[in-house]
Amino acid sequence: MTSSQNLSPKLILYLTLIIIIFTFVSNSMAETNSQKPKVNIFNTKQELAISLADYTANLSEKFIKEKGIFTVVLSGGYLIDFLWKLKEAPYVESIDWSKWHVFWVDERVVPRDHPDSNYNLAFNGFLSKVPILIGNVYAINDALPTEGAAENYEARLKELVKNNVIAKSSTGFPKFDLMLLGMGPDGHVASLFPGHPQKNEHEKWVTYIKDSPKPPPDRITFTFPVINSASYNAFVMSGSGEAEAVKKVLGPKPSGEPLPGRLVSAEVEVKWFLDKDAAALLE
Repeated sequence: MTSSQNLSPKLILYLTLIIIIFTFVSNSMAETNSQKPKVNIFNTKQELAISLADYTANLSEKFIKEKGIFTVVLSGGYLIDFLWKLKEAPYVESIDWSKWHVFWVDERVVPRDHPDSNYNLAFNGFLSKVPILIGNVYAINDALPTEGAAENYEARLKELVKNNVIAKSSTGFPKFDLMLLGMGPDGHVASLFPGHPQKNEHEKWVTYIKDSPKPPPDRITFTFPVINSASYNAFVMSGSGEAEAVKKVLGPKPSGEPLPGRLVSAEVEVKWFLDKDAAALLE
């Protein structure tokens, strides 16, 4: 007889209630402790891209002056399209690209040259257009299975923290300088989806999902403790298809479990870059 069979139905119910209460309290605390985000709304996509370039370039200069390194975390989707100003003057000449170290907040477990790869998207649309050192770009090991890829990426992050490439937060998690994030229409951030257990992971740095509701199904992702340990988190949102999720995350607190996007905080600042269509339902 297994240990689970020895548990009475009342004890199983009691333990289940404890887990539900713990999850609810953890989500509530994450939302309560997060500082009020700064929201910038732009009339055009070009204005948004210029402001994002200024913001990124200023943080790059700040952190390179302070510690000689700038650690940047990218996401997928149309974020890369909004980095186009960084490829142009004056940014491409003024930024010290040799000090940049680039990571991914999540990645699809596919070959690097696959159309679904976030690395492939970023390389073709941005990284290959600026003089970032290839040795400072940290893609996942695409030869490993999903769980192994997550474990390997976490191990590499720990080695970089040990070697002072990535700073360490007071809670022991890696502290990246800037994360450039997106959010799906369902409110997911990275590959942390509503209704999936990965968003409740509080110990691992990197976890994995094999049944993503958005294809492809196999992905690795930073966990919330890592995302929320960043110094600066910046969301980039565009289009009317994002407006409902933006309203649920930035508007009055809705009933029920908060969307993952509402659980994002940062050690210094969370900032939203919205075009007018994405912000259309905000009051």
